[in-house]
Amino acid sequence: MVKEKGYFIRVPDDIVSRLDLNTEHELTMTIQDNRLILTKTTAKSDWRQYLGSAIVTLLSSIGLLIYWLINGINEVKLTGSYSIASFVIVMGVLTGSLVFGVTFIKQRRIENTAASKLYWRNFPTIIISFAVILLLVLTGVFWLLGSLFTGASLDCWTATIIFLLFNFISNCCMLLVARSFDSVRLITLFAMVIVSGVVIAMAANGQRHWWQYNLSFLGTNSATSSWQFNFTLIIAAFILIALIDYLFVSLHELYPNNWRLLTLRILLMLLAIDLGAVGLFPNNSNLHILHDRVATYLVYLIIILIIGIRWLLPQVTREFLSISYGIAAALIVMAIAFQVVGYLSLTVFEISAFILAFTWIVMLFRRLQLLTQESFAINTFKISLTQLVTDEDEG
Repeated sequence: MVKEKGYFIRVPDDIVSRLDLNTEHELTMTIQDNRLILTKTTAKSDWRQYLGSAIVTLLSSIGLLIYWLINGINEVKLTGSYSIASFVIVMGVLTGSLVFGVTFIKQRRIENTAASKLYWRNFPTIIISFAVILLLVLTGVFWLLGSLFTGASLDCWTATIIFLLFNFISNCCMLLVARSFDSVRLITLFAMVIVSGVVIAMAANGQRHWWQYNLSFLGTNSATSSWQFNFTLIIAAFILIALIDYLFVSLHELYPNNWRLLTLRILLMLLAIDLGAVGLFPNNSNLHILHDRVATYLVYLIIILIIGIRWLLPQVTREFLSISYGIAAALIVMAIAFQVVGYLSLTVFEISAFILAFTWIVMLFRRLQLLTQESFAINTFKISLTQLVTDEDEG
């Protein structure tokens, strides 16, 4: 009998325990850019994981068909009130949130998963945030379909099939998101919520020439659907709190009792609370002074974070510091151009400052997320290779 030639790789015991490995696990080996990458093989996808989504979709579709038949609705419009679009959007968000919630709770019970490191207080925020994203996606899809098939209507049986397909896809997407939940998706969720909310508010107030006032006009009583803009800021604040909780739980394991990280966490929490306060207190006449104060505090907090990041963030890189100081310099130059020179308008100054500050915050959280991933690289260890010997070589 001839054994396969090769090498053993000896991995330290602490790494084996961290990854929860045993002799039955298989590791995938990848060679990339002169690097040898070992990856723990995940379990293959099982069709049974979609069974719950299929049952929920089937029950909601049957219920909708019965509703249409009882009320004598033989034809259903593609878009509009009581249309396929309205039912898909409402039921899709409800059933999708249900599937996401149940799957997320199951994932949270599994040790060493990303969901298990999230506090229960952040659970409602996560569900609402993903539900909002699903709502925006479904609304955009049916807006496009409504533009392509203007005035289209279908019989109730065909409409039910279309509803079933869209509902099942929505539920499966929410299921996969819940199963693959991690800090990267939280950062992406934060960016998507705040960007989509602000852009939609801008588009909705295009006829009101909001840019002639300021960015805060989008949240005032004079704006169209101002609650959407304010709601976006509040939800984004809750997502930030969830992201801070999640990341700093992992960082605490790597840097226990680190006062610098504790200070950074407090500053980021204050930033999140202040961001929510900007949406909670819109720039109306009765809340103008309060709104200006919390908005000013937001600027101060970002400046403090940028200046102090050299001492507060472990393993900070020169590239990140250079970008941070570059953004700080750009903010100072724009402030001088606006307040002293009078070159920039208030709207241009607010939008430019918002983009720069938002970009830096996303970069900071990305850096914190990478720091949690680099936990294994903090303590360098050696891997010993032992050559395998065949029976023929032994003979």
